[in-house]
Parts: sequence; C-alpha cells; structure tokens
Amino acid sequence: MNAIDLLIQDHERLKDLLTRLTESTERAVKTRTELLQKLEMELTMHTQIEEQILYPAYKEAGEKDDVKMYYEAKEEHRAVDSLVFPDLKATDPSTLEFSGRAKVCKEMLEHHIEEEEEEMFPRARELFDEARLVEMGEQMTQLKARMKKELTAVKAA
Repeated sequence: MNAIDLLIQDHERLKDLLTRLTESTERAVKTRTELLQKLEMELTMHTQIEEQILYPAYKEAGEKDDVKMYYEAKEEHRAVDSLVFPDLKATDPSTLEFSGRAKVCKEMLEHHIEEEEEEMFPRARELFDEARLVEMGEQMTQLKARMKKELTAVKAA
C-alpha cells in the first residue's frame, strides 16, 4: 500500500475513535477509558510514521510553501501530543470537562487531517512517484508493526 493511502486509512480509524469518544456519555467510564487507550496507541503510531518517514521526505523534496506546511503540521502534532492529549488523559472520564476536552481534541485532529488530505497529500503525490510512495508505505507498515509490539508490551507490563 502506498504511504498516502495508508495514512488516509489511519485517519479514518482515528476519526472513528474520536467520534465514538465524543459521542459517549459521562456514565460510560469504561468505554471512554478503553477508547482513550486505543486512540493514544493509534495516534502515537500515526504521528511517528508521519514524522519519521513522510514529513522529512516531503520537506526535502518540497519548495518554500511545502516546508512551511511541514512545520505547521509538526506544530499541530506537538500541540496535540504535548498539550491537548495529556490534559484529556489526566481528566476524569466521568466528567463534563472530559466531554469538552474530547471535543476540542477531535476538532483539532479533524482540522489537521483535513489539511493533510486536502493540501499536503495531493502535493506529496506530485512530489513523489508511485514507486517512492509504495516504498514509504512499506517503511511505515514495518515501523507501525514494531511500534505496536512495543506499545502492547509496555501496556501489558
């Protein structure tokens, strides 16, 4: 699978988890906790494969506007990873505060996904031929498999 198709598939999974999380109620503590754990794992893997494989290649192959988009995308990842998601994880899932934070997290991620899918990914298809996109997709698949093993082992320990 090529890198762009793989990332879009990830986006669909993330959007589904976010929708299920934001549609859950304060009483669904167990469901919210499980969804949050799944979301964290998917988000961690997705962010890493983008930042380790697609983004550096995109920045290197691109022009000034592409480099600007690269930095914007990295900053959006940082905002979610360092600020929004840690706050959400630290919030009691039985509260309205959790509902609010989950909604903000969903909106930020959906905005980021939309920008990638409407601007960055079409541009990446121009910058890279299909063979290169497939090669990056294979690298992403391998990295995700390694990370999933590591994250699952950490969670089980």
